Formats: sequence, C-alpha cells, structure tokens
Amino acid sequence: MGAYIPAFGDSSAVTPNLNRLAREGVIYTNLYSTSGVCAPSRAAIATGMYPSSIGANHMRTDSYTEVTGLPKYEAVPGPEVRMVSELLREKGYYTSNNYKEDYQFKAPVTAWDESSPYAHWRNRAEDQPFFSIFNFTTTHESGLFEPYGFRHIEMRHYHAGDTTYKWAPGNMTEEETPVHVPKDQEFAVPPYLPNTPVVQRDMWKLYNNISEMDQQLGAILAQLEEDGLLENTIIVFYGDHGGPLPREKRLIYDSGLNTPMIIRFPNSWRAGETDEQLLSFVDFAPTLLSLIGEKPLEYMQGQAFLGDYQAEDERQYIHGAADRFDEITDAIRAVRDSRFKYIRNYRPNQGYYLPISYREQIPTMQELLRLKQEGGLNDDQAQWFRESKPKEELYDCEVDPFELNNLAEDPKYQDKLRELSREMDRWLTDIGDIPNFPERDLIHRLWAGEDRKPTTADPEVVVSSGRAEITSATAGASLGYKIVRANGEQSPDWEIYQKPIDLADGETVWAKAHRIGYNPSQIIKQGLN
Repeated sequence: MGAYIPAFGDSSAVTPNLNRLAREGVIYTNLYSTSGVCAPSRAAIATGMYPSSIGANHMRTDSYTEVTGLPKYEAVPGPEVRMVSELLREKGYYTSNNYKEDYQFKAPVTAWDESSPYAHWRNRAEDQPFFSIFNFTTTHESGLFEPYGFRHIEMRHYHAGDTTYKWAPGNMTEEETPVHVPKDQEFAVPPYLPNTPVVQRDMWKLYNNISEMDQQLGAILAQLEEDGLLENTIIVFYGDHGGPLPREKRLIYDSGLNTPMIIRFPNSWRAGETDEQLLSFVDFAPTLLSLIGEKPLEYMQGQAFLGDYQAEDERQYIHGAADRFDEITDAIRAVRDSRFKYIRNYRPNQGYYLPISYREQIPTMQELLRLKQEGGLNDDQAQWFRESKPKEELYDCEVDPFELNNLAEDPKYQDKLRELSREMDRWLTDIGDIPNFPERDLIHRLWAGEDRKPTTADPEVVVSSGRAEITSATAGASLGYKIVRANGEQSPDWEIYQKPIDLADGETVWAKAHRIGYNPSQIIKQGLN
C-alpha cells in the first residue's frame, strides 16, 4: 500500500490503530521497496539482497510458463545466504509467519518455527523471544476487484494461534463486508488517473480496505497488551511495495516504490518523531540482526539503520528495478536521492503500459483503457500509454511528486543526471546486475549451466556413541532435523541443525537439507544403533 493514511497526510481512511502507532512511534517517510511488486521485494526483505542480484527480479518465476516458454525456477542466492528468520531462529528466537510467504523461492523448513494461518508468538516456549510477521492482504491489488468483499480468513486475525477455529471459505459479499468509510465521500484522485465514478469507487475500496486492515492491526496490538508484551516488543508496520492502483503497482515511480513505515519502540522511545532518512528493503535484514546485537553478515547488500551496528552514515541513494511481471517483460532501473529520481529504460521502443491480465481485473484499469480508446485521457493520464519511452528520465520528486515532468533533457539538470547515472552504473556493477539479460540465460546461470533445477544433496546422518551428526554435500544447504521418539511421537517443527544431537534409546533422527533455489533433499531417517 502507498502512503494513503493519516499519519502520512491523507485523512480519508479511518485508522485509529495506525494513528496510535504514529503517536507512540516513529514515522519513516522515505522507505522504498526494491521493486514495485510483492515477490521480488519480499525476496529483498527476507535476504537483505537486491532481487536482481540473486535472480529474484522476474515476478512469478514458477508460473506463466506456457506464455514465456521458460521452465519453472527459483532465485538462487549464494551459498552463504540464509533467510533472516532462520538467522534469528539460530539465536534462540521463535519465528512465526502468518501467513503469506512469496519470496521467489520456497522457504526451507528451517526458515520458520511456524508459517501458517495460525502462526503466532503465543505458540512459542514460555518467555522465549520472538519474531512474528503478520501479513494483512486486505489492501492487496485484488481487493479492488469486483465483486468486492473482504476475505473471511482476513477478518481481524482474532483467531490467530487458535488451531481449532475454521474460517469460512472465499470472500464476503459486499453486503456482509464492513463499511468503515462512507461510500458517498469524494476522494482526491492522483493526476495520472481520471476522476470518474468508476475510479471514485476504487478509491473508496482502497480506503475501506486500509481501514479494515487497521482493525486487524488493532487486534495484534490488543493481543500484545493482553500478554503483557507491548513494552517489550518493537513493532514495525510497513507495506511490501507502493500502492495497488494502475500506474502504482509494478512501476518504479515513487507511487510504486514508496511505502509507509511506522516503528513503535518500547517505553515511548522517540515517540512522535518523523525520520526522513532514505531506507531500502535491503536494510531490513541487517537492521534486524543489529537490533538483537548481532553484526550484519558480509553478504548483505543493505545497512543497519538501528541497533548496535547502525551504519555511521545514512544512505545517499535507493535503487529499484522492474523486469518481467507475470506474462510481460520490461527492463527498467531507477536510482533516487533525497530529492531526484533517475530512471533508465533498457527497452525504450516498448511502451510503459504492459497489458497484464491480472491488473486488468481492476475496474480503474478497465476505465483507463476505455477512455484511452475514446480519446478521453488528458496529457498526464495518457503519458503511461505512450508507444515508446525515453531512454532516460529525471524527476524532481519534491516539486513533481507524481513524476510527470521529465527533466532529462533540461540543460539545468545535466549535473544531477550525470551524478545519478554514474551511481546507477556503480550499483549495477556492485551487485552484478545485467539489465535486459535474457531470462533463459539467467536460468542457465542460476542452474550452473545445467538444464534442470538443481537438487540439494541428501544429508548424511552419522550416529555414534549416542550422538547424531548431520552434513550435506551441497554447499550452503540449511540442515533441519526432527526427533522421533520410540512411541512414535515427533517434534512438531523442524529444528535447525547447529551441533551434534543427543539421541536416547529408541529415538530416530529425521534430517532434511535445502539450499535456497534448489529442490529440497529427501528426508533421511537414522536411528540409534
């Protein structure tokens, strides 16, 4: 979601819980995703690496294969890379995810203690520190589709952690769906969209969805208070890219990259402050480690902005990329400083607008296409439908926040253009990004020249003197294990193997290995001899 909330200057949504977070926490105005769409950006959040550096930049690597002619594949980071949730588990944290994953790769079994619609910190051991993510998808792009209605499973998250509760399937009808924002309200419409009844209805849905999400957030806050944990917990609220509307999601204008973030620290630390430093999603993983007193790992491409290992210097630039989205490919890169955005189009002969069938389910998208056909769009609205793109774009985001006035050829801004162009070149070289690299060649590289997805080698389990040791021939494989007792009972979660395991008579160890981007190994079972 974009910054469509009162804490960021837009009062149309009803958000008492976000307002409370803003009063009691810190508002971060300049957080940017690495892509204008969810899965590549979530890869950056999970690993601390830019998606285009690990093969996570093409949205939906495991689908649309009939259209693209490509095999299914996953991002393949270097062997040293782990999901940050696994790194926290190694340090004793209970990690839970409720419930969307979607990282452009399958999470190893070691990534979470629990990842499900029931995942919750309440399922941890007594007094165990925790890291819990709650994904509220009410504000997702699909929340603008018709017929309109909230998903039953999203309602309030009141039942999170209660595995006996069963949600009704599918969506509510519009009549069943709570109305938080008056339908007859007139909403401000971004200048790149037409102000018509169809668009006004989608704006109402957008704000009503945000207001419902705020109720879900309120349930989590209430549960923290009930458990006596509120003042011992850092709460981070953020979106996983910018807004859901056309010319927002998937694009690397600020409307697609900028997402609101509020952090509430215990005991009113920095309460009520606004922090305007530039932040990127690649900064999340190193910051999480820094907050628990652990040094960020060398491979991480971001920097900590909080904690014991906070970077000495704030960021000067953020970077973004756009490649394939579902069935259509483009190649665009962006760099932004505190004021100016530079965009480089690697396919200038291709128009900006991509006919993505998923997006065309949004009534506003249908309205744009209808008005385009009828010649009813003004100059700002028609820009997106140009048949070609300039090779370079430069915007003053302070005076032109919607990025409609390209300054790339203005003589007054050539120094800034060259500065940001050089920064983009530096970044591309630094992370090993080759824009417009054929996706088939990318897959070939990720698979180390083989013609099929690699598979993690089965772990080797050696039991001696009552202890089990587990290894894998695959470099970088995460090793998980379970203990099965003589009576058949087994531990509910896969534990991370870090040191030899003591086994009692009659117990069996199950082991599984999984390197990110590879097929997981088979489960190997070995008992005490």
